[in-house]
Amino acid sequence: MNEADISVQWGKYYEATLDRSPRDTLLRALTAFEAGTRSADLRFAIDLGCGNGVDTIELLRRGWRVLAIDREPGAIEWVRRRAAPDQLDRLETKVSSLEAVELPTSDLVNASYSLPFCSPHSFDALWSRIQASLRSGGRFAGNLFGDRDGWSTNSHMTFHTVDQAQQLLSKFEAEFFLEEESDGVTALGDPKHWHTYSIAARKI
Repeated sequence: MNEADISVQWGKYYEATLDRSPRDTLLRALTAFEAGTRSADLRFAIDLGCGNGVDTIELLRRGWRVLAIDREPGAIEWVRRRAAPDQLDRLETKVSSLEAVELPTSDLVNASYSLPFCSPHSFDALWSRIQASLRSGGRFAGNLFGDRDGWSTNSHMTFHTVDQAQQLLSKFEAEFFLEEESDGVTALGDPKHWHTYSIAARKI
């Protein structure tokens, strides 16, 4: 599939998921932050692989400053279009691949189903940048694909065993870790066997 076809497929995905709720992993991380004393308007999040901006908009709604990053320019267009005028001064956007992205210091890195789309040879470096980006006490919220996922034969994507996924959190306190496996469909209605890890974790 060429780049144009990939962009078309992502465009269809953005349209199909416009009405979805913010991801549970993000909501869990936000609940943990809100139990603290620091004001939301001092907090800065990176939404890595922001897609059509559902999670970004939730962060903005709660008063966060947000850097929304995606490799698809169409995703960034969706985010900027969906943000309210009074939220735009707290929104920064960037077009970048996961493999090349540079991450500033942050309180939260949110990566809802985006990290598996990083190429395997670049994943460890990306994870190191995510860890380095987070302040002590900052949080990661996101999802990984397991080694039994239906797409696991795709050599351009990254998959993890449960032990590997847990090892990634060696510098974190796992506040939520859920492994799930089931047969279902994608957002576009295609059959798929899902094997996923949902994570919310605090950097030690």
